Amino acid sequence: MTITREIITKLEAWKSAPDRSPLIIQGARQIGKSWVVTEFGKTRYRNIAVFNFDKQTELKGIFEKTKDVKRILGELELYTNAPLLEEDTLIFFDEIQECKAALNSLKYFKEDAPNYHIIAAGSLLGVAVSRKTGKRDEWESNNGLNDTFPVGKVSFLEMYPVTFREYLRMSDSVLMKQLESRLTNLEPLPEILFNKLTEQYRRYQICGGLPKPCSDMLDGTGMDKIENDLAELRKSYEYDFTKHVETKDIPRIREIWRSIPSQLSRENKKFIFRVVREGARAREYESALDWLVLSGMVYRIYVCETPRLPLKHYEDTTAFKIYMLDQAILRTMAELPPEAVIAKGDLLKEFKGAMAENFVLGSLLAQGFHSPHYWTVSGNKAEVDFLIQDGIEILPIEVKAEDNISGQSLKVYQEKYSPSIRLRFSMRNLKSDGNILNIPIFLCDWLKDILLLLSIRK
Repeated sequence: MTITREIITKLEAWKSAPDRSPLIIQGARQIGKSWVVTEFGKTRYRNIAVFNFDKQTELKGIFEKTKDVKRILGELELYTNAPLLEEDTLIFFDEIQECKAALNSLKYFKEDAPNYHIIAAGSLLGVAVSRKTGKRDEWESNNGLNDTFPVGKVSFLEMYPVTFREYLRMSDSVLMKQLESRLTNLEPLPEILFNKLTEQYRRYQICGGLPKPCSDMLDGTGMDKIENDLAELRKSYEYDFTKHVETKDIPRIREIWRSIPSQLSRENKKFIFRVVREGARAREYESALDWLVLSGMVYRIYVCETPRLPLKHYEDTTAFKIYMLDQAILRTMAELPPEAVIAKGDLLKEFKGAMAENFVLGSLLAQGFHSPHYWTVSGNKAEVDFLIQDGIEILPIEVKAEDNISGQSLKVYQEKYSPSIRLRFSMRNLKSDGNILNIPIFLCDWLKDILLLLSIRK
């Protein structure tokens, strides 16, 4: 099944912008970047011309021998059947990180040919265009991208795996409409609606947001197909370690990657290097961890013991948690069968909690909450899973995988900082209890809508 992606709306806004720049789409491999851009080109333009620098290695020579845009366009026309027309043709540079000269050329398209519509994407662009700090400088220097990136001449758009909101729209459009008609207020959902949404959420937790297994679930192809596709995706991610990384870093990246289920299975999910390997030291693994983060394959969130604005200023970069880009990849790496996700109760309590947190974090990032943190007090006597910034407010978020909402962390946070509202995601119905708003976890993708309703009510 073809999954309609909400990023298309953002691409339409880019297309119609009066001061449009070439657009770079960042995101991990296998999340559908190439498909989305190609579909956008086919449906919103008269023509689309796709140039893949991984498959068509001869393209690199065009950009390496000239910076003249007209000459570049003239030679590119030899590699496509589509006319390269201003306004009417979408030019798509795929896997552009394979050609630093092509990446550099984007600034000349902006300066000398601004009426051409150009989108670039690539599996490891997050690494290639990262800010030059610490160990990241070393990686960029090795790849020759330091002095060629078109700073100030391009726009960026982050892309993430398929969200539950996108999944639900394709799975049951009637249920989607019933839900959104109810979200005009903050009243509990009818039991029959709540139960149907819970079932859809469980199914999504099993397949995750990577397009191939997600489509399998929507098509009803069976669990064996879903599990096989997830296994193949894991293999392809690990293949990236050997293809794009220096030989000396491959073992360390693989060790960190494979340790993540163990890291998240613990009650205290703070990332610990000795869990990666006995005796491991941070300085030995920092660059390997940076590579995973910048590739988009894992998410890193830092602790913030003093929740003040701006959160970034008060974060402690020595203490952090690591999550997977997709909760289904996390599940299969831990060899957790699908039936364990569906089972109620305290079965595999800690790991189901990790999957729930992974789901919520992915949802927050996809909605534009770019720098979630977490909060803890000395001795880990209390811990809030996420802190997000909403305007000038800092909102604490607690995540519960099921309907057991016991715990004192939100209470401790309230006593210390008196936030205007505390958010709890769980498998309980939508309900306000003092300044705690309990939100069914399957409504996480609608958090911005819910916060807007709350602001209107004030």
